[in-house]
Amino acid sequence: MVKLDRTVLEESVTDTTYRKYDSNLPEKVLQIGEGNFLRGFVDWMIHQMNKQGIFKGSVVAVQPTPHGRVLPKLKEQDWLYTVILRGITDGKKVDEAEVIPAISRGINPYEEWEQTLKVAESDELELIISNTTEAGITYMQEPYHSDSSPLSFPGKVTALLYHRYKHFSGDVKAGLHILPCELIEENGGKLKYIVKRIARDWNLPSGFLRWLETANRFYDTLVDRIVTGYPKSNAADFASRLGYEDAFFTVGEPYHLFCIDGPAEIKQVFPLDQAGLRVKWGDIEQYRELKVRLLNGPHTMMASAGYLAGADTVLDVMKDKSLRLFVERGFEEIGEALPFGDQEKRDYAEEVKQRFLNPYNQHYLQDIGMNAVNKFKSRLLPTLSRYIEKTELLPNSIILSLAAILVYFRPVHMNEHGIVGRRNGKNYQTRESELVSKVLANCWEEYEQEKISIEEFVFAVLGNRAIWDEDLNEIEQLTQTVSSYVRQIISMGMKETLTQMLQKNYSSLT
Repeated sequence: MVKLDRTVLEESVTDTTYRKYDSNLPEKVLQIGEGNFLRGFVDWMIHQMNKQGIFKGSVVAVQPTPHGRVLPKLKEQDWLYTVILRGITDGKKVDEAEVIPAISRGINPYEEWEQTLKVAESDELELIISNTTEAGITYMQEPYHSDSSPLSFPGKVTALLYHRYKHFSGDVKAGLHILPCELIEENGGKLKYIVKRIARDWNLPSGFLRWLETANRFYDTLVDRIVTGYPKSNAADFASRLGYEDAFFTVGEPYHLFCIDGPAEIKQVFPLDQAGLRVKWGDIEQYRELKVRLLNGPHTMMASAGYLAGADTVLDVMKDKSLRLFVERGFEEIGEALPFGDQEKRDYAEEVKQRFLNPYNQHYLQDIGMNAVNKFKSRLLPTLSRYIEKTELLPNSIILSLAAILVYFRPVHMNEHGIVGRRNGKNYQTRESELVSKVLANCWEEYEQEKISIEEFVFAVLGNRAIWDEDLNEIEQLTQTVSSYVRQIISMGMKETLTQMLQKNYSSLT
């Protein structure tokens, strides 16, 4: 069977995948990140605009970390990949596939920094878009070298903007629109703050700081589409159906929403609404709070707990009685802490549950578990604090999910990608920031060597301000409760721990 490339696209006779396209569209977008979500959401949207002759621009994808593996293989496919949307919309089944030619090329900045800088010099460049996970928009002190890429995402943005500033001699018309898609509150504002801090670290000229402030626009955003990525279990079926092999089949749900808050000119630069795409302009706080708490929160809750209990996908979790009850209770705890009307919270939660029950998508828990500690910090820790403040009780399901995350990162050994854990006699690869992986690995090693107890292990992790920006041991009874759950998970397994927690605290649900 042939492999996907531009020849396949041009010669294809499959209505669902063949689209006429201009392979020489100007490179309007510098995209930091090349993962499934950006390809299945933003790049898919850009293609929808291009098909209608609205945007008329392409994407340069920049590898965010030194260990990226996507771009070299994507290059072999002429930067093409297939987005497959499956689900139920308005009561009707949706199952459609489309080749996306939005990416013009990719760059590894650690080996091709000069090419990255050339993109920053382009008159055609208008936007920087990113998704480097919640861990990406964090401050890291690092040196500035004009001839090599910074390691951090904000460092790259700072260096690229400074190079553009110099190249265009500070012309305000050369400013860019910057749309971070990382799921943290005020993502645009926080990225801008860190970029300015890095500029000061590097002693960049005051003129650059003024240009940064006046010529560029950083937007707070919210993105919403469940993208499950490569269909590991049925890729061959898709290949047979479409008539070609694709190493980057990207599966997602039909539902999508892009919320953008900031100056009105973004509507002209990035006219998503003109293409009939679901976009909200202006204040995004309500959408963000509902989505991050009631969709991403339960995702993070179920990822480690579900995986340790034997589930592999979100659908597995939702079909398992005890895991489903655990998630249902999580929705209740999260809803209790949200400052919205009861009906609004219930309606949104029910919509999310239906999306979790989508029978067509396989959303792997290990993928959701990427950067699980940082995700818990941004998605669930605020909920935990609000719940305690409102009820003067501990949200047991949320706390059990935190304990599960700590056990999920219990190492069998370490490799270049981080901690390798073990479930049912088989190893699994975890993905977390270098800081979090080192802290957890070191604390687990001390426990395994009997230098510290479970309580001391939990105390050390929860008290690490570099991870949490606060000492979580100061939350009354949190350390003791997490320690108890960690001990139970180790001694009796995740499933039994979960069952006992539900029977003890929520017998009315069973």
